Amino acid sequence: MSALIMADGGTFQPPNAESFVLPPIFGEVTKPMVLVVLSAIMVGAYFLLATRNLKLVPGRAQFVAESVYDLTRNKIAREQIGAEDFRPFVPLIFTLFTFVLVNNIFGIIPIVQFPTMSHIGFPIALFLVVYAVMHGVGIKRHGFVGYFKHVMFPPGVPKPIYVLLSPIEFAQKFVLQPVFLAIRVFAAMFAGHLILLVFILGGQYLLLEAGAWLKPVSLVAFAFAIALTFVEALIQVLPAYIFAVLTANFIAAALSEGH
Repeated sequence: MSALIMADGGTFQPPNAESFVLPPIFGEVTKPMVLVVLSAIMVGAYFLLATRNLKLVPGRAQFVAESVYDLTRNKIAREQIGAEDFRPFVPLIFTLFTFVLVNNIFGIIPIVQFPTMSHIGFPIALFLVVYAVMHGVGIKRHGFVGYFKHVMFPPGVPKPIYVLLSPIEFAQKFVLQPVFLAIRVFAAMFAGHLILLVFILGGQYLLLEAGAWLKPVSLVAFAFAIALTFVEALIQVLPAYIFAVLTANFIAAALSEGH
């Protein structure tokens, strides 16, 4: 990723989707695979260490851990799912938020510099977990037939309208909503990192390969890359938050008595 992408004849070739395909580190193991495992270890280790000796007046590590837990428990799970049903889903919402967040932040950490969620396979894996949970709890609450009736036949609609409405509702609940959940994270990480690559590699090309009169322009490219890194830091937090909020929202919709 850090190597300059050059076409034949020394012409700059901007990065593309192939720039995200990294060679194996050893065997079939790639850098994104290592980062996913590392993120799980980091999240687990941090919260274990930060909460092993809880104090009434928390230190920085405990404060951060409590703040993240409060956000996922009270601001996301409780508000979206409701006070009666939210508790069993707090571990899932908490895990999804912290896991996606750490993997996104990898994109701006020096040396690492790769947001794992820019590989579509990882958001899809998370979406499959959410998919199983949301429909599983819906079937458990309403029964198999009752759940499909709950999804496809909202009350208060004239029966002839169901001919058009029911297929739309089925596609939305069983296909579109969960797929878009994964695409949101992937697209934000892919696009943000691609833009950074354009400025970084473009600046490197201007500095090392372009004519002398263009070399000062490389400073502008590097300045934009630095500024966009701070913007991407914010962008990396938002998809994790949105992923957790939408997951809780989908679970709440599956559990609700109304449509």
